[in-house]
Amino acid sequence: MSYNPFNLHGKTVLVTGASSGIGKAAAIECSRAGATVIITARNESRLREVHSMLERPESQPPFIVADMRSDRDVDLLVSSCPRLDGAFINAGISINVPVQFINREKLLDIFEVNTFAPILLTRSLIKSKRLNKGSSLVYTASVSGNNTVTVAHEMYSATKTAITGFMRNVALDLAHKKIRANAVNPGMINTPMVHGGKYSEEQLQRDMENYPLGRFGNPEEVAYAVVYLLSDAAAWVTGQSLVIDGGLTLK
Repeated sequence: MSYNPFNLHGKTVLVTGASSGIGKAAAIECSRAGATVIITARNESRLREVHSMLERPESQPPFIVADMRSDRDVDLLVSSCPRLDGAFINAGISINVPVQFINREKLLDIFEVNTFAPILLTRSLIKSKRLNKGSSLVYTASVSGNNTVTVAHEMYSATKTAITGFMRNVALDLAHKKIRANAVNPGMINTPMVHGGKYSEEQLQRDMENYPLGRFGNPEEVAYAVVYLLSDAAAWVTGQSLVIDGGLTLK
């Protein structure tokens, strides 16, 4: 095998929100980098499809259907996991409404998925001692809120900014255990969340003009960064947010 400090050979990694978008791409790329990958999400049929796309699917662990909003599902997920060398905590949703239309129900819904679930999953992984020494936790944050602001993104931005703050504190809190924590901050990525009808083609084209590289990102381009942060090549990187945005924040 040729020298490659970015490989994940011998590592076992958990990926949440693995049924589509960035999570799907990360699961596939982690497997291609040599990892044993445990994938989880709510949609069983899509998880089955992603599992079949992993490198060496016949030797990968079974996928686990779980809703990260359910304490019971999180407990079952964690108890089903072997010792882990990393986790990509990625599951998320977007609810875009102007501030005057925010209500408690919408607020709780988006915080449950984007903020509370990653925090409680992290707690469970630590409390159950599922993370090996030298493990890496990677969270999906966003340029939204952390680096940029957009009309009607108040709730989404708040959830992702909260995750960034949580990640930085986790990095400090777990440093004595030699466990690292980092985040990826993507700009607009070509995922079902973006192209599912929430935005018109005119809105997408207009937004694309803000990107110096002239396009939105692809899920694989975030997944490569996730592989890096999970790998030993990033062994001295912790508490950081890696912006992946096609130059959006340059403007």
